Amino acid sequence: MLDVESYPIDVDPEQVVRWLMAEQAAGSLRLRLSARRLAEVRRIPLQAEFHLGDEEREDLSEIAMIGTLEVAPLHASDGWRLTVVAEDESRPRVVHARSSEQSIDLDTFYREFLWRGRGTASIEAEVDGPEGEAHLARLIDAIETNSHPNGRRVRKH
Repeated sequence: MLDVESYPIDVDPEQVVRWLMAEQAAGSLRLRLSARRLAEVRRIPLQAEFHLGDEEREDLSEIAMIGTLEVAPLHASDGWRLTVVAEDESRPRVVHARSSEQSIDLDTFYREFLWRGRGTASIEAEVDGPEGEAHLARLIDAIETNSHPNGRRVRKH
């Protein structure tokens, strides 16, 4: 992608992932998917409601689970990519390790980051020119109308 334009997409991330899961289950997914999760260790902020002393703050850290799903065409020359980023709520925990990233499958991404409104999620699009924009617009339309190849429709969960 040479002249890439990035912008947010106003589609429910859960709807996007459910559509992808239906395509994958039907064996008709014609896209490249890459999902991963990152356990990000953060220092607990100084806030009165935590009632933590300096020593307690050193033993505890917040863990933010961040999921990233990249959706791209099989051929990069189609000129687009969608990225869904979801973050599960941070919680104070005793931590003995540093941040770590791990590849996950689509079902795991859905369960851990989107199912039942866990955390927050957003979608960012990247397009390279008018052809990329047109390809992406067709995909977004199929997702929004829940249309699948051969005219089949999948009931919503």
